[in-house]
Amino acid sequence: MSLPKKIEEMQVEEANELAQQLRETLNRWSKLYYTKDAPEVEDHEYDEKYADLIALEEAFPEIITQDSITQRVGGEILEGFTKVTHAEPMLSMGDVFSREELVEFDNRIQKNVGHSVDYNVELKIDGLAISLVYQDGELIQGSTRGDGNIGEDITKNLMTIKSVPKKLTRPLSLEVRGECYMPKASFAKLNEQQLENGKPVFANPRNAAAGSLRQLNTSVTKQRDLDTFIYTTVEPDQLGVQTQHQAIQVMAELGFNTNPTQEVCANLDEVWDYIAKYEGQRDDLPYGIDGIVLKVNDLQLQQELGHTVKVPRWEIAYKFPPEEEATIVRDIEWTVGRTGVVTPTAVMDPVQLAGTTVSRATLNNVDQLTAKDVHIGDTVLLHKAGDIIPEITRVVVEKRPDEIGDLNIPTVCPSCGKELVHLNGEVALRCINPDCPAQIVARLEHFGSRNAMNIMGLGPKQIQQLYDKGFIHHFDDLYKLTPDELSQLDGFKEKRVNNLLEAINNSRQNSLERLVNGLGIQGVGTKMARTLAEEFGTMDKLMQTSVEEFDAVDTVGETLANNLATFFQSDVAQMMIDELKAVGVNMEYLGTKPTEVQDNYFSGKKVVLTGKLEHFTRNELKEQLINLGADVVGSVSKKTDLLIAGTDAGSKLAKAESLGIEVLNEEDALAKIGQ
Repeated sequence: MSLPKKIEEMQVEEANELAQQLRETLNRWSKLYYTKDAPEVEDHEYDEKYADLIALEEAFPEIITQDSITQRVGGEILEGFTKVTHAEPMLSMGDVFSREELVEFDNRIQKNVGHSVDYNVELKIDGLAISLVYQDGELIQGSTRGDGNIGEDITKNLMTIKSVPKKLTRPLSLEVRGECYMPKASFAKLNEQQLENGKPVFANPRNAAAGSLRQLNTSVTKQRDLDTFIYTTVEPDQLGVQTQHQAIQVMAELGFNTNPTQEVCANLDEVWDYIAKYEGQRDDLPYGIDGIVLKVNDLQLQQELGHTVKVPRWEIAYKFPPEEEATIVRDIEWTVGRTGVVTPTAVMDPVQLAGTTVSRATLNNVDQLTAKDVHIGDTVLLHKAGDIIPEITRVVVEKRPDEIGDLNIPTVCPSCGKELVHLNGEVALRCINPDCPAQIVARLEHFGSRNAMNIMGLGPKQIQQLYDKGFIHHFDDLYKLTPDELSQLDGFKEKRVNNLLEAINNSRQNSLERLVNGLGIQGVGTKMARTLAEEFGTMDKLMQTSVEEFDAVDTVGETLANNLATFFQSDVAQMMIDELKAVGVNMEYLGTKPTEVQDNYFSGKKVVLTGKLEHFTRNELKEQLINLGADVVGSVSKKTDLLIAGTDAGSKLAKAESLGIEVLNEEDALAKIGQ
């Protein structure tokens, strides 16, 4: 776990802020992985952050949001593909990383069914999940998993893959699912061609397969030499089978390519032997695997065990530990990140990890640096990296030189020279200078983001270009941008320039809470910004508020009260606010205060939103409901008073109905808002 401190020591607001940060990071990584097919981090790093988010949400259920990545299955649907609604959701799988966790899974299964079970154990193919639908033995549709409920129609592309049968050996109507992957030899050949053509190489075979399968031009897919393994049938009764093992055998007889390595294991000792066997052979296989999948072999038991919103209860994936290589640390550099955190990075002798040369590894914070006891001159083990900066697993202490230097932990910011601090016992060293050059770009990105000033069309790419050209350094510079300056952005013609200028101008009239959130104050997120705006009403009042007055606000607490007073009373913050006032940015709360809310249908109710909305974005509807005095929460429970359900509502709707909770569709909700 990589959280800054133990969960039991956290307050709900702190946990909520951390959860929001984790969701933002995981959403970005997930989009790069599933939608862009260009991963930014290794699987183990994603898994660690994901586990942290789950732990926070389990400890503080009230912070769960309905759009949290823990509440959905896969990636987004790409434009250009027809949408396919899956008859049965294509769920994800839970992950475990140790034998102890496998034992826990097995104990849970045995407790639920009352006896021991056989497992069909299969290799976890590193590819893209697909669905194939046949009618009277003829292939009529193929699709990706997408978000689990809706995927992309890629029938024509799948038709180009030799191992996908266009006609079955029997005229059955059924749906099967499996994995589309790129063999290692094909991957090496493809990257060779990419280099020759001056194009970027793919990070790994999984992303190469996904990128190849999601082509609008089927001829590209055909050239990529993809393959498949089929491992699931949606309606096993049609095959006349009672076990997972039998189902795979029958699917092979029908003409599907199935993996011959599957085995039935009677206990965990046999499962562990299987794991050890293929962990040792994984490099020799012609395709990539990243673990082993255990499935309860009895299909009737699978039905009885069922599934959660996201994962089946009857299967689990054991993921192999990351690959490691040894190298020597030659230097430790300190860099400033987006929130002012100063991060140590180890500079090492170059080493090959999974075919990629790496020479740098982040150490995250001072505590991790000291806990891992990394010094210049140490030999260290690195995780498998792909094409990213890896993480140091541990120091090989037995190879440490006789003389080792001090860590030389900095006391001032390497960018601006201001004194570094540990805010409120944080493990991170932090620069709290709002004008620190290394933080400016990231602060500007946050300022213009959807939950802050909501400047549509001003993304990270545009911020970086404007900063590089010297057009923006502080928040108020955004409001001084000219059409000539914006026209110098990549791809910006007259229409985009005018749209961005309009979005910037409109943001001047935002309510105070958006500005407070946009300032990037430590510990202040969307909800806290609104609380402060409701309580104090104007920016001038916030600037004059004492620690004691902040502390008196419900949900603020002593730590945040100190942060707020320190920020608002600083000369730098005073200058920043004066500059924003000068360019016409609103400094007052424009919403309705709780004491001013007139009695209405929604006031005082706990409301959950779900499904796709036609007339609002979810944030817009949430804001309206809050203004009407509703408490909008992320999950359905016995305490929920009302569920507003858009189209394609899923498990939250089912749970609300089972609990007898009132449900409104969007039109009914609009009518009641109008009242």
